[in-house]
Amino acid sequence: MNILIYLIPIALLLGLLGLAAFAWSLKSGQYDDLEGAAQRILMDDDDVSEPEDVR
Repeated sequence: MNILIYLIPIALLLGLLGLAAFAWSLKSGQYDDLEGAAQRILMDDDDVSEPEDVR
């Protein structure tokens, strides 16, 4: 039972650190564009033609 004296504050500290990291990610704009990366990977790139002197 004495171990709970150490485990409960450690668990609370880790929970607060996770909550602080989540709040930081919200403030820094990490969740602003959730669909953009998924759409960009599906878009085709423009065809790039090779120069005629390189064959």
